[in-house]
Amino acid sequence: MLLGIIGSFLPILPGPITGWVGLLILHLTSVIEEDWTFLGITLGIAVLIWLLDYIIPALGTKKYGGSKYGIYGTTIGLICGLIFLGPIGIIIGPFAGAFFGEMIYDSKDSNRALKAAFGSFVGFLFSTGLKFLVSIIYMGMYISIAWEYKSSFF
Repeated sequence: MLLGIIGSFLPILPGPITGWVGLLILHLTSVIEEDWTFLGITLGIAVLIWLLDYIIPALGTKKYGGSKYGIYGTTIGLICGLIFLGPIGIIIGPFAGAFFGEMIYDSKDSNRALKAAFGSFVGFLFSTGLKFLVSIIYMGMYISIAWEYKSSFF
């Protein structure tokens, strides 16, 4: 569950899907009744969020006038930001990557590049916030279910 929350911020781990695996493991114990409907719905939500994670930053970049260079730059900037700047690179990297990507695309229009970079940043923040929210909800579900069956665990 904690890896799911961490995965909300790191592009390497799919946050909600990782959190869902925690719910699956909990339901596969002999103590908890298997609820395949619950697991199916939560898996569907996790996969939907995972797909949206790739679409939302691109939509943000495109909405603010960005090109594919800005979209690629966002991803490259996120990875480089994490490597070289650590946690603060999660914020600075995508913005700088989108800006530089747009400058490569059209070096004459820095205002458009800045606007596209801002769109990428907004999309990234929205996507990350959505993953974090779902991961926190999954953590709450995990704790709630484990608490309900706590006497059986101990």
